[in-house]
Amino acid sequence: MIHPTSILITVLVLALSGCQDADMDDHASTATEVEFYSSDTMGNFPFSEAVRVGDMLFMSGQIGTQPDGSGLIEGGIGPETQQIMENIQATVEKYGSDMDHVVKCLVMLADISEWPAMNDVYKDFFPNNKPARSAFAGSGLALDARVEIECIAVIP
Repeated sequence: MIHPTSILITVLVLALSGCQDADMDDHASTATEVEFYSSDTMGNFPFSEAVRVGDMLFMSGQIGTQPDGSGLIEGGIGPETQQIMENIQATVEKYGSDMDHVVKCLVMLADISEWPAMNDVYKDFFPNNKPARSAFAGSGLALDARVEIECIAVIP
């Protein structure tokens, strides 16, 4: 004779394994929701302007190019940073977010000594919430830019 406790344990194990499979199916379906966004001004570059995964927006690095893609803005680190941040703001808004929902930025500088000048412009775009940020200097950026910035945002 089978003990009632054994039957109860068997039923619970089967029920819980069914719930686990359902949770895994739900997770698998949300994990595959990926949207790739490109812009008309990007040309034939081999990357997306941004990629959305669920409620996260991952943006490619931006340099200080004119919004129409016509080339790098003149004037050095200050004007380039201003243009980059305006481009980033336009991108996050275009895809359903805003600067208060930018959670992480990576700043790449051609010369680390220009960090204070970049920071003077950058900080004005985050008056409320300051995203996590990393910065480093490299040996060269696309189009001889002085700075490149990439960001990650949450879409509320």
